[in-house]
Formats: sequence, structure tokens, C-alpha cells
Amino acid sequence: MNILFTGGTGLIGQAFINKFRTEHSFTVVSRNTAKATEILGNDLDYVASIAEINDIGVFDAVINLAGEPIADKRWTDTQKKVICDSRWDTTSQLAAKITTSNNPPKVFISGSAIGYYGDQGDFIVDEDTPPKQEFTHELCSKWENIAETASSENTRLVLLRTGVVLSPNGGALDKMAMPFKLGVGGTLGTGEQYLAWIHIDDMVDAIAYLLHSESSSGAFNLTAPNPVTNKVFSKQLANSLNRPCLFNVPSFVMKIAMGESSEMILKGQRVIPKKLSEAGYSFTLPTVDKALKNIYSK
Repeated sequence: MNILFTGGTGLIGQAFINKFRTEHSFTVVSRNTAKATEILGNDLDYVASIAEINDIGVFDAVINLAGEPIADKRWTDTQKKVICDSRWDTTSQLAAKITTSNNPPKVFISGSAIGYYGDQGDFIVDEDTPPKQEFTHELCSKWENIAETASSENTRLVLLRTGVVLSPNGGALDKMAMPFKLGVGGTLGTGEQYLAWIHIDDMVDAIAYLLHSESSSGAFNLTAPNPVTNKVFSKQLANSLNRPCLFNVPSFVMKIAMGESSEMILKGQRVIPKKLSEAGYSFTLPTVDKALKNIYSK
């Protein structure tokens, strides 16, 4: 396939392109094409903006994973706007190109996140679960609604409601593992909040599966089938690193340190990949102990 890719230099984008670079041809959208070339290699094509694409119909598929990292900074009003605009604007530009094309791409895979559902406590969440109204839902809901404008009988739309991606090459796991590596790791808040996670290998393979599954459309939870509480995850992470899990960071400390964004860590969601499993995808690393062992045994 000839694929147009946004977010190609991100954690998921790099992993996907590196795995399938000989199977597909990629054109990567990046404001800094020199840096993108340095990261991804000179065997790909690059454009500095979506506006440079004259005919999006030359692509068989569009994969849209662009977006400002959501948890790297405190959620000030300014930062919330940056987080939203980085997703909404890119998706709007792609959707406009697709809807005005005489021969649009056959599939549009666009990012979203399990933040769509808001805080759900220990309730088991699937794609049909009604969301709670909070910032992450507003962010993801509008993001998905914009992408849906590109859906037609000619273009199949797939929305990726992604959980916490576990990878040996950075991302959230690096930050979560650091206290344990220093011997001061432990649970966060009550420890009873759920973490819906997915190993990077399954993330990449699931995207590829949905890319080729012509009967699959709509929103899919990209999370492993076995979400765990923060307490369970912390103990498994400590075991994988051969470190103790002795401490607890109280909720008020997290709120002081992170502000409103701490809610993502202190609340959580017990999300399962119902539609992905029903579509026939089989997870390589379905449990957190296997996922962490895979990462830290390398």
C-alpha cells in the first residue's frame, strides 16, 4: 500500500513504519522533514505540511497519529488548547482533502484515546459504554467527529481508542519505571484505579490488522484484554525490574505535581478491546506480566 502517515516520528508511528517499511511505501508529514529523515531514514518520502499534498487520492490509506503529548505538561488553558488543536487541526485538514478527492483513499485510520470514556471507575468499558463528560472526552469526541466527516462508501474509517502503550523505546513506561529503577517505586493514589494498557507489538499489529480488514470500521479500543489495577501493575513492574514495590504516592501529591492531568493516573478506566477481539485479532501479549517480561528481558 501507498500510505500517508502523520505522527510518524512518535512512539507508535516509528514502530509501525519500521516494521512495515518493506511491505508498504510511506509518505510522512512532518514540520521538520530533516529531523524526520534523521529519525526514520531516507528511504521514505516526506512533506512538510498536508497543504503540500495536491491529490490525496494517490494514497491507498491515510494513518493519522499526530498530536501533542497529553501528559507531558500541566493542563493549563493554554496547554489544553495546544493538545486539542494539534489533533483537531491535522484531522480537519486530512478530512477536507479526503472528502474533496475524486478518488479518495480506501481507508482512513485516525487516532483517538480511551480518554473518550472519561472516569469509569472499575466498570468494564467497551466501545458501547456511554462516556462521562470531562476534558479527555471532549478532546476525543470532537477529534473523532472531525474524522467521521471523511467516512463514505469510498473511504472506510477506523478510529483507534488507544490505551497506555508499553514499549522499551520510551513513552509512558519510561516515566513509570524510573522510580522503581531508583528503588523508590510504588503505587499511585489508592492503587485501585485501573490501567488499560497495550504492548507496542500488539498496537502495531492491531493497526495493520484493521488496515487490511475491509469489514472493520468505526471505533476500536486498542488495549490488551486484561486491564489491571495500578497496584497489580506496580507489583508486576517491580518484579520485572527486580526492584521493591514499597512506597505509595498519595493522591494529593500527584495533584500538586501534575494538576488536573493527574486525573488520568488517579482515576483510570477498565477498558477491554471487545470489537477488536470480535473482528478476529489475536493478542501476542495479552497479560501485563508477559508484556513487561518481553520488554525487560531484551
